[in-house]
Amino acid sequence: MSGQPATPVIDTHVILRDGDKILFSQRGGPYGYGRWHMPSGKLDEGESLAVGAARELFEETGITVAPTDLRLVQVVHHRQGDKKERIGFFFEAEEWEGEPVNKEPEQCLALTWFTVHELPDDIIEYPQAGLLGYLRGTGPLAAHNWP
Repeated sequence: MSGQPATPVIDTHVILRDGDKILFSQRGGPYGYGRWHMPSGKLDEGESLAVGAARELFEETGITVAPTDLRLVQVVHHRQGDKKERIGFFFEAEEWEGEPVNKEPEQCLALTWFTVHELPDDIIEYPQAGLLGYLRGTGPLAAHNWP
């Protein structure tokens, strides 16, 4: 241990709910190509968590959600390799406006609804940890990929 303060990347993830369905995005970029996750992205400097989550959701899907309609449901402390940490804040959105549209086709192969009873088999592990913690009610914090 170096004793230096951690400098994690802060991510936001949105679990967009329509009853028992959740919207998933299929990755088109190099990380996790072809695998599934929820709409997500990095928090911008000077941005609050809920505002960043609403922005990322809109940028990726065209869905508009008021930051005050996002409910924090899970936090994941993720270790990515030996030198990078991420902290993911997972928000649930049940009230929103619009129809999902793939606004980033260079980074997203598809947007698809899956039921909570039939989730895709190949969800990226880090967002899967947050999703399953939320669905199973195992507590508000999960550690992923730590020894």
